[in-house]
Amino acid sequence: MLTSLLLLILNAAASFLTLMLLARFFMQWQRVSFRNQLGQFILATTDWLVLPLRRVVPGLFGLDIASLLPAWAVQTLMVFIEFALRGIDLGGNPLGALLGVWGIGLVELMRMMVYLLMGVVLASAILSWVNPYAPMAPIINALAEPFLRPIRQVVPMIANVDLSPLVLLLVLQVVLVLLGSLQGAFLPLLVR
Repeated sequence: MLTSLLLLILNAAASFLTLMLLARFFMQWQRVSFRNQLGQFILATTDWLVLPLRRVVPGLFGLDIASLLPAWAVQTLMVFIEFALRGIDLGGNPLGALLGVWGIGLVELMRMMVYLLMGVVLASAILSWVNPYAPMAPIINALAEPFLRPIRQVVPMIANVDLSPLVLLLVLQVVLVLLGSLQGAFLPLLVR
């Protein structure tokens, strides 16, 4: 019981930090301004980790690797902590265990990316119906638009209703299922 509570708290903290790092990564990738309340919050929660890393981790093709790398490290550390607290034996092969934990951490990072994108798409759709002129609407729309645009080219509007968010959410659900099966592929590296 105590282990489950500790894991719940640690997982919530790790997920929050990972989502903030990924939001920073996506906002910089899409060149969304940080001069708004959401951007300032993201910077305030991640600067302590990203700014020192930028001194040693360069960007790659315009991508902020200094935001992406710690997000992966946080998820990998969380996987290791969960295995340790649950008493799961990682087998006798330390290299295999390390590769397995890194792989599961990467899959968890990709899951968090999908969840963040799902949240952005849902927020964009809701804001477009409820209050398209809300102060956060341009930020959310700028983050969702690159993922919705290709679907809009294929799926036409029906009676002036944009179905692309629903199609994207369905595709993201399929991606989550695929990531779940991919996570299972790393388990043989961990357990004998």
